[in-house]
Amino acid sequence: MTSITPATLPERVKLPPHLYRVALLLGLSIFINYFDRGTLSLAAPFIKSDQGLSDYQLGIVLSAFFWTYASFQMISGWLVDRLDVNWVLFCGVALWCAATGATGFANSFYPLVAARLLLGVGESVAYPSYSKIIANHFLESQRGRANAFIGVGYACGPALGTLLGGLLMARVGWHLFFVVIGVAGALWLLPWIKWMPRDVMLPPATSASATILEIISQRSAWGTFAGLFSFNYLLYFLVTWLPSYLIRERHLSIRAMSIVGGMTFLTLGLSVGLCGWLSDRWIAAGGTPTLVRKTFTAVGLAGATTITFAFVIPDPKIALVFLVFASVCAGACSSNLWAITQTLAGPYAVGKWTGVQNFVGNLAGIVAPALTGLILTKTGRFLWPATITSLVCLLGSLAWSFLIERVEPLAWKVRDI
Repeated sequence: MTSITPATLPERVKLPPHLYRVALLLGLSIFINYFDRGTLSLAAPFIKSDQGLSDYQLGIVLSAFFWTYASFQMISGWLVDRLDVNWVLFCGVALWCAATGATGFANSFYPLVAARLLLGVGESVAYPSYSKIIANHFLESQRGRANAFIGVGYACGPALGTLLGGLLMARVGWHLFFVVIGVAGALWLLPWIKWMPRDVMLPPATSASATILEIISQRSAWGTFAGLFSFNYLLYFLVTWLPSYLIRERHLSIRAMSIVGGMTFLTLGLSVGLCGWLSDRWIAAGGTPTLVRKTFTAVGLAGATTITFAFVIPDPKIALVFLVFASVCAGACSSNLWAITQTLAGPYAVGKWTGVQNFVGNLAGIVAPALTGLILTKTGRFLWPATITSLVCLLGSLAWSFLIERVEPLAWKVRDI
């Protein structure tokens, strides 16, 4: 048994062309990922009517994705630490595009559930693969931007999905719509085969190093788990309930709701890109990863607590300002949260760490929509759901600040091959 830490390499700021292409393809893949997972919500009224589903059955179809997506995170993390991550990601994208296309052929309740379960399995490889690739191929001063490409992609997925998905579905129908986007997404596989990264910063002289038990014994790991859960709670609250709020309490038309909702996620995406670039520049100028990454994550989530004001201030213009401000702050957090994990875990354990972290983080996808719905049933107002979201963001800010120790590679015990 030996103990190692990743080798220290000269820091560079500029992304070389081959890494720029890799980052761009990763961002495009998560755009497809979020576009594919979110389009069922747009199609839900049509599917319910065509298939004669009850509200209960429709709810099962909508939630089925998270059953496999969350439960397969640790399996996917193990896979990317044991196998060639490039091909794990390739197979995952192929599987989720096939599941999206298969949704268009589903003609009853059970095939729809099966397609969503399959979609969750395929998409579960995404974040563990991204973290493994970034930890293997991108230097510390490049990881803010690499993660920013991914952040812009997931923000634009629901934004453009809301704006364009409904228009396309209205033109071609929901069956053909899913087939079209499934085939279109699979085209990503062609440039990935050509441009997938093949130069590894660290020689593959060791096997996967850390067990899940070793990872969860780290205090910093729990900081990243809690921090991601908090960020995701805010994200899923906005994704699932912002449209209903804008229509019910702000009395916006569907068109106006689509514009405001799309602008919210586009603002978040722009913030992710800018803050990823700024964080890398700060590190290149001499800032430590601990100071830089924790500042963006902790201050970002602290600023996102202002989301409450967007839901309670009567003046719609002022409320919109707070909605945009909270989105900017959330983007600042998002651009750096995975960079912390990638540095702490290092190339030898980042897949499993990301898998566990994303499992815990996506529990927010179950809790936030359900808890919000329950409170709305009891009170009929968004005041308390928005307040709870702000409190969760505050707790996440504290986790990034105090639970995570120094942001530097941990020394893992590894077995020589």
